[in-house]
Amino acid sequence: MTRAVASLESHLGYWLRAVSNQVSGAFAGKVEALGVSVAEWVILRLLFDKRGAAPSELADLTGMTRGAISKLADRMMAKKLIAQSFDTEDRRYQKLSLTPAGRALVPRLAALADQNEREFFGHLKAAERKAIETLMRGIIARRDIRSVPVD
Repeated sequence: MTRAVASLESHLGYWLRAVSNQVSGAFAGKVEALGVSVAEWVILRLLFDKRGAAPSELADLTGMTRGAISKLADRMMAKKLIAQSFDTEDRRYQKLSLTPAGRALVPRLAALADQNEREFFGHLKAAERKAIETLMRGIIARRDIRSVPVD
């Protein structure tokens, strides 16, 4: 007996990915116009609230490896968006924080995120938006997803 092969469109994951790819791609284009990647935006936004964090903490929050965070931090330091400081007693402990240029850029990038959100989801009624968010949060909780999406 031959088992039927499900179509791509029969999977909810297909539809989620189709929307996600478009939302993410449009946002990437917007932030890249200001010289940063989506991953850099995520780090900038996390540092904006935290007023600084260790690379290991950023790795834990994002689900990225420490090596990936290190490469990202190097790029962002070269762009003068973040700075690195070391503990005076334990030079092994480092902290990444926003520079004034990085801090000034975050609200501009956040405005692009808001614009992207309106472009894709502005047509939804409040109850529709809340229903989608509730469902997504439920899946995240059930799957114990803790990392912040960076791409």
